[in-house]
Amino acid sequence: MEQFASYGHAIASLALWAILVPVLSALSTRGRTAEKRCDCGKPKRDYSDPVYRTERAFMNAVETSGPFVAATLAAILSGAAPFWVNLFASVFIVARLAMAVVHIRTENQTLRSMTFGVGLLCSLALAVMALGAVL
Repeated sequence: MEQFASYGHAIASLALWAILVPVLSALSTRGRTAEKRCDCGKPKRDYSDPVYRTERAFMNAVETSGPFVAATLAAILSGAAPFWVNLFASVFIVARLAMAVVHIRTENQTLRSMTFGVGLLCSLALAVMALGAVL
């Protein structure tokens, strides 16, 4: 649709997010052995274990999905400035992808928190822009 053409990067970011979360889901089910699982089937809490960190990366992506999708759609539908909507949605995807890699491959809490913070700020910026456009 022509009225959404200027939001191409934001819409692509939503589509990429819809791919990234299921990929993390698939990765989070690998490598589980009975001795490393809780009774509920999830990996036991152990940040030195990549299987646990992969599960956490997936769950963290699930937890941030709602705010990102809602804020991005609200910003698009409210007619917020396309340049900024596209920028913040794209930066969110890059930050979250970086966070997943850092979360899974390292135990670097500082870098993980920094990438989380960038993604969070992007979602908040999108929400504020949507509110600013309609109020």
